[in-house]
Amino acid sequence: MTEIPIDLRSDTVTRPTAGMREAMASAEVGDDVFGDDPTVLHLQERVADLLGKEAALFVPSGTMGNQLALRAQTRPGDQVVCEAAAHVFNHEGGAPAALSGVMISCIATDDGVLRWDLIEPVLNPDDVHFAPPSLVCLENTHNLAGGRVVPQAEVVAVGREAHDRGLRVHLDGARLWHAHVATGLPLAELAAPADTVCVCFSKALGAPVGSVLAGDRGTIVRAHRVRKQLGGGMRQVGVLAAACLYALDFHLERLAEDHQHARQVADGLANEHLSVEHPVETNIVVVTVRPPATAENLLMHLAERDILAVGFGPGRVRLVPNLQVTTADVVKAGQALNSFGG
Repeated sequence: MTEIPIDLRSDTVTRPTAGMREAMASAEVGDDVFGDDPTVLHLQERVADLLGKEAALFVPSGTMGNQLALRAQTRPGDQVVCEAAAHVFNHEGGAPAALSGVMISCIATDDGVLRWDLIEPVLNPDDVHFAPPSLVCLENTHNLAGGRVVPQAEVVAVGREAHDRGLRVHLDGARLWHAHVATGLPLAELAAPADTVCVCFSKALGAPVGSVLAGDRGTIVRAHRVRKQLGGGMRQVGVLAAACLYALDFHLERLAEDHQHARQVADGLANEHLSVEHPVETNIVVVTVRPPATAENLLMHLAERDILAVGFGPGRVRLVPNLQVTTADVVKAGQALNSFGG
């Protein structure tokens, strides 16, 4: 294997660019626990403004951001509704139960899109025998649905109906940047139906660490307290916030390149053993392996050609073009996929 393989496992594997490292090295810092790190403050204000929210909070990870949103907007024993393949339910270590004591009602969909006509029937009645519903969680783009962009009309409808029922809405927007670039809609418009939004900088935008939770000021104050309880208070973290600010300046609009690379992989696939499971709308390609071939065999075949990918459930492999994947890399990946013999 070469020293640096073509890494398509995730958009979390990127390394800081030279310009990002320079921005980190020269960042003005303070003590964020005391609330006086100027670079963190600037990042929080900028993201709150981009998302159209009153306030924002810098956190170490998207998982923490999502879980702070749940904890700040629910009480133990509440019902929370999400799509069955949502990250907040499947990939956050059981945190909703462990940290917030909430009951999750999952709704299976074919495309990752949580619509109100699916949500309403699962909401518990106002009866002491049932967990009271309090929060709906959405995910945009939807990872396990192949980077699907949730139609904004559906997000708006869920927000309107949920609020009419007295429910709050959280948006896991780890890859909301991709929805913005794919649709051309402003980030604030995409985030408007939700009370809280968590966006990630260490995925699509290529920063080494960090996410930001945004929402109304009262909710962010509560989330800040919980962040402290969970050990998320950080000190001279402006060096990390500087990477996020750099990413906003230089890595946001270039996401269109990742989308093009993903479509190039999907459109070029010509192998009787393989097919693309979901329409490719952003930067995620999910390849289905037809039996008797296996995902494990495909991963081995790719690795032998210095290409890294990940299994994505039974018979599936995920490839994610990212900041450090070039067009030449994508061509090589496509050739490797098409040479797979099962």
